[in-house]
Amino acid sequence: MKNIPVSVEWKNNKLYLLDQRKLPEDEDIVVCEDLKEVIVSIKTLTVRGAPAIGIAAAYGILLGLEHAGLEEINRVFDSRASELVNARPTAVNLAWALDRMLSCQKANRTNPNIYQCLLREAKFIHQSDRESCRAIGENGLELVRKHPNILTHCNAGSLAVSELGTALAPIYIANEQGNNVHVFVNETRPLLQGARLTAFELSRNGVPCTLISDNMAAHIMSEGKIDIVITGADRIAANGDAANKIGTLSIAIAAKYFRIPFYIAVPLSTIDCSTISGSDILIEERDGNEVTHFRGTRIAPPEVSARSPAFDVTPAELIAGIVTEKGILRPPFPRAIKDLMA
Repeated sequence: MKNIPVSVEWKNNKLYLLDQRKLPEDEDIVVCEDLKEVIVSIKTLTVRGAPAIGIAAAYGILLGLEHAGLEEINRVFDSRASELVNARPTAVNLAWALDRMLSCQKANRTNPNIYQCLLREAKFIHQSDRESCRAIGENGLELVRKHPNILTHCNAGSLAVSELGTALAPIYIANEQGNNVHVFVNETRPLLQGARLTAFELSRNGVPCTLISDNMAAHIMSEGKIDIVITGADRIAANGDAANKIGTLSIAIAAKYFRIPFYIAVPLSTIDCSTISGSDILIEERDGNEVTHFRGTRIAPPEVSARSPAFDVTPAELIAGIVTEKGILRPPFPRAIKDLMA
């Protein structure tokens, strides 16, 4: 698939991010040369999607340290990780990637080649995500073959990861192999990640898709047009509850009513066994201007305030399965997750 957009690249000790705020009109690249630029890019959704954020953080923590000595790297590493991990609290892959980098730093704290060790670890995290995406695609392929009319929400494609995506990975592979698939793409208010990003990457790769507004999903289900729902997630608790882009819960409830299977597709790094249930997941609250404004223009009365929670939690009982690089987890999820992660 030659037209897969690349969200994160590392070249010449700099971090290159495809600016997802400007898609689909412009494919601009933001070049980050210091830590603060990475933090701003994560907070402003220049880079987004839990795995992509984790990859960006793994590289970003190294920016400006290529000529630093052993003592300086050891002195600043913890504080740099703390700054990065607070950029977006719901996406567990961010903390997971930084924990990997911190463990590598501690294991090499007396190694004069510590920077090269850390860079190898960041590249390993990046490559592992590519492999996980491909495996998720292969493991979810039969689901898409059996249920070729798919609804997805937000963007869990290549823009959210290293390549292929999570929820979109089995769709890409099925389409590449000549299977007839069709994707209904929820626009995903308030920032339109479905309309701007998912429809963008599916259409440029020749995957048939239809864009719908979020409040059309239940109606399309009632028409019998949707066979399965597959979304990504930013954090999955030990009991199988899944935090994903706001609006996912509504889709899961509608799917349950219409007896449509609802699946989550994630790498294992998204499963957080230290979080007992969805009620323990910190939900990021973003600026209400994202709701009252559209691309800088106010669309609500000036006296009206708004809320903008970025995520909601879908209870495990609404989820038919969780597609991972190690296979598909089935209920009861507490046991399945415990066995797999062990």
